[in-house]
Amino acid sequence: SEVHSLQSILEEHLPNDKLKVVERLLYGEPTVELALPPAAVEAAAAGKFELKGYGFPCPKEQLRASRIVRVGLIQNKIVLPATAPIADQLTALHKRIGQIAETAAQCGVNILCMQEAWTMPFAFCTREKAPWCEFAESAESGATTKLLQEWARRFNMVIISPILERDDDHQDTIWNTAVIIDADGSYAGKHRKNHIPRVGDFNESTYYFEGNTGHPVFQTRYGRIAVNICYGRHHPLNWAMFGINGAEIVFNPSATVNGLSEPLWPIEARNAAIANSYFTCAINRVGTESFPNSFTSGDGKPAHQDFGHFYGSSYVAAPNGSRCPGLSRLEDGLLVTELDLNLCRQVKDKWGFQMTQRLDMYAQSFGAAVQPGWKPQIVGKQ
Repeated sequence: SEVHSLQSILEEHLPNDKLKVVERLLYGEPTVELALPPAAVEAAAAGKFELKGYGFPCPKEQLRASRIVRVGLIQNKIVLPATAPIADQLTALHKRIGQIAETAAQCGVNILCMQEAWTMPFAFCTREKAPWCEFAESAESGATTKLLQEWARRFNMVIISPILERDDDHQDTIWNTAVIIDADGSYAGKHRKNHIPRVGDFNESTYYFEGNTGHPVFQTRYGRIAVNICYGRHHPLNWAMFGINGAEIVFNPSATVNGLSEPLWPIEARNAAIANSYFTCAINRVGTESFPNSFTSGDGKPAHQDFGHFYGSSYVAAPNGSRCPGLSRLEDGLLVTELDLNLCRQVKDKWGFQMTQRLDMYAQSFGAAVQPGWKPQIVGKQ
């Protein structure tokens, strides 16, 4: 886990001419490095977080004006150890992310998204209810939402805040939820995680079950956005429904570790961007989080006190299949990308995936496949 990033290895070992070829093969059409404000660069250096910026080229159209949006993704470690008092941990994270959000505003970011459950350690591996359930708060009126509403108004910024939600109106149940705040500070809505993992140390169903909000797309000041939380990225139909509902950018706030998913990470959000002709933003937390009590997960491994290394590597992919280099595997970071949402329709016109996707055929097949008497369509001797 001491490797900084794939990009750093390529830059260290390849001459520039070969690097450009490899980047084209790995990343698709080249992105353009953004010239970020010197004050933002200085703030990132002083705050000890990585700052990267890339723009995705898009051909100009004759009749439609460009629809330029700047997106910011934040990946971070927890600030205090998981043994610190809950209030202190929350306050420290609010302060840390506030510093990075200030830098995002300096960079002209219009839409900002944090990592999954950004206000807490990712403690769901422990299966302990106390004290971790105390991090849960109201999506509509909790302290975090109120704070971010102030940021949204101050920075004229749409903010996506993935939290552990406490539903006061439904018997204090808990959900894994993303809160969407529009640029005027108004509460735009929420989306609850559709798919819950039951693999390795990801014991999340001890705390919350599958969400009940469907596949909402939020019309914000800067475009139509949706949130596919973490494990949902492994489900192509989950991605597809956000596209069918009209999303132009789909965010994937995540928390995933190197021993489990790292080979899948660079592929899944990019595949979704290609298949659904929208932009995807993959955000992963970073660092190693240790807990006071040892735990096991029924996989034969010895008892341990940490989840493993959260490998960061946040990136953005475009509907034409290109993607930018990722952030570090080791450091806090802010990734700023400049997108022209016109590219979504341009790619639809070029490739025709939506025109040829045959939803009617698959709707009929899926409807039949969920029936108790379903038999697979296998042809030949059995």
